[in-house]
Amino acid sequence: MPLFRRGGEIASTLDLFVAGLGNPGREYAATRHNVGWMVLDELARRHDGSWRSKFSGQLAQAQVNGARVALLKPQTYMNESGRSIRTAAKFFKTPVAGVLVVHDDVDLEEGRLQARLGGGLAGHNGLRSIAQELGSQDFPRLRIGVGRPGRGDRRSVADFVLSPFSPETDVDGLVARSADAVEVLLAEGLEAAQQRFN
Repeated sequence: MPLFRRGGEIASTLDLFVAGLGNPGREYAATRHNVGWMVLDELARRHDGSWRSKFSGQLAQAQVNGARVALLKPQTYMNESGRSIRTAAKFFKTPVAGVLVVHDDVDLEEGRLQARLGGGLAGHNGLRSIAQELGSQDFPRLRIGVGRPGRGDRRSVADFVLSPFSPETDVDGLVARSADAVEVLLAEGLEAAQQRFN
């Protein structure tokens, strides 16, 4: 059932390598830009993964319904996250197509999810860093919509994503649905995740 192996060959020591994007520091912990980390924390909680420092990040390994999964939260700040991800992908012998990146996306309305393979960088510094370090933009992604500043909100997009979700937002529900999408992607494939969550 390995998701990203081809032709029966063992392409990796993992069934899936999941990188969640965020920024280190308490001041960023509950911000929109850190929703990728929140999803990885939820996956680690569900599957008894424990965090340790490795690859300039926080790494947890877990069994998800019998599949071997590594979860990585780069601690390098968003614009350098590719360095941490490249080092871990090399260690686990994971091809680009086996690196799922979970990240915030201002081009999706808040609460909307989109699983996809490849795509543009949309001005996202974390994605730019990953594409540069991996030498490709063709990695699978789970885009988590955080929206844009509303009418009358004078914050820049950068300030908006570095601020907490509004009190009306069901952050726990959004994180849980995003973790569900990762589990479906792992168990049933990208197309199934797209049909159920996009």
